[in-house]
Amino acid sequence: MKKGTWRKHHKWLGLGMTFFLLIFCVSGILLNHRQLIKEVNVSRKFLPSRYEFKNWNGGLLRGTLDIGNTSTFVSHQITDSSHTVLLYGNGGIWLTDSKASFFKDFNKGLPTGADLRQIRNVVNIESDGYGSNLFAVSPFALYRYSNYGAWKEIKVPLDENEKFTDITCHGDTLVVLSRSFIYTSLPPYDSFSRIEIHAPSDYDGKVSAFRTVWLLHSGELFGTVGKLVVDAIAVVLVLLCITGIVFWIRPKHKFWLKNSLRLHNSIGRYTIVLTLLVAITGWCLRPPVMIPLALNKIPAIPGTSLKSPNPWNDKLRMIAYDDTCHDWLLSTSEGFYSLNLQQGTAKKIDSAPPVSVMGLNVLQKDDAGKWLCGSFSGLFIWDRQHHTSTDYFTGKPAPKRQGPPFGKKAIAGMSQDFSSPVIVEYDEGSSFAAQPAEMNQLPMSLWNVALEVHSGRIFIGSIATYTFIFVMGFLAIWCLWSGYRIRIKRP
Repeated sequence: MKKGTWRKHHKWLGLGMTFFLLIFCVSGILLNHRQLIKEVNVSRKFLPSRYEFKNWNGGLLRGTLDIGNTSTFVSHQITDSSHTVLLYGNGGIWLTDSKASFFKDFNKGLPTGADLRQIRNVVNIESDGYGSNLFAVSPFALYRYSNYGAWKEIKVPLDENEKFTDITCHGDTLVVLSRSFIYTSLPPYDSFSRIEIHAPSDYDGKVSAFRTVWLLHSGELFGTVGKLVVDAIAVVLVLLCITGIVFWIRPKHKFWLKNSLRLHNSIGRYTIVLTLLVAITGWCLRPPVMIPLALNKIPAIPGTSLKSPNPWNDKLRMIAYDDTCHDWLLSTSEGFYSLNLQQGTAKKIDSAPPVSVMGLNVLQKDDAGKWLCGSFSGLFIWDRQHHTSTDYFTGKPAPKRQGPPFGKKAIAGMSQDFSSPVIVEYDEGSSFAAQPAEMNQLPMSLWNVALEVHSGRIFIGSIATYTFIFVMGFLAIWCLWSGYRIRIKRP
């Protein structure tokens, strides 16, 4: 291709993509520092209308907990024919009854940051001598409902950047799950023991190729230093955009014209490997490229955050006790396992239903004692004793392979505490009860807004998952490469 053609490609692609490259860079830096911005909210009234909560969608209803008709925790009058129900999800915790006749804010004591109110689960433990104990968990903290009518954070000895994923109980034992470890506590629940699960028999030390590329894109593969390097690359891309625009404007002052071109060329030439690396890895994190990455494993790269002595590092997702099989059912990014909590051993379960690579959202038993497993790949009924799984909606046998990122029904939550089972889809929600208007514009965390911007969904909706990053990523790569080709001197 002639140099003039390369120059045209670089010029017009660069001008057309400047806005998107700038927002990719800014949002990427925000995504890299979630801990710093976790308490910052953005009002949904400033976002496209599709971001309003409607019909309990968007993860507003992840699950519910029936705590009976006791008034131990609540002062709201509940009729004799109803039970008190706590509804939880991405909007915090709400009080209702088994008839869904009212909804009342139950978030007193929780931090105001929307990121901190993404409740994963709520449990109630009846313990002799200690009464009822109500616990809730978000990715960032464990909370306990106090006698003063408010939630209070309970400190758990987590590793740096470790996040919670689930909470459950069996008898008087409280079990809290993080992405890497299990924490248990007994009455009075003021101290926790950490359990590191032993490597399963099928452990080969390999990690997800998708996870590797993801961490390489953010820099987290190399810890804090890696993230700061990627932040610096984002700043470099911002400078390339600004200097390119200045040169295109052709300012009358020769100083700006000359120096903008010199700076643009120098920065672009010496950082081409790093900028291309960030662009290519980002391009790989959405379909269609992400699918083969998610389905394949590679050896963990030595010296990186993925090379961990803990075989379950960043793999644990949900946990529940199976009183039929008398074991703990553990959902991980590697599939389902039968867990012996006392011995810390886990055995792979081969008959499990498919789960989206995005992770499990529903893990509960139905009235027949069968497991209901819901994710963005759908909802399945799992009979562990007979080793069968069927589609909840069609009754057909479940696929044997891992589920795609998004199926026909993206299940975000479920409840069996109302008159009939409530199944909540991420986009469509559920019409089981009218959603109170006050919930429509509950704030969104700045981190989640940055994620919507970075993925392109804020511009064209969910279709961006399949098209936006694939197209924009390819154009960004071509723009960077064409700029480099211009500077190559032919012999």
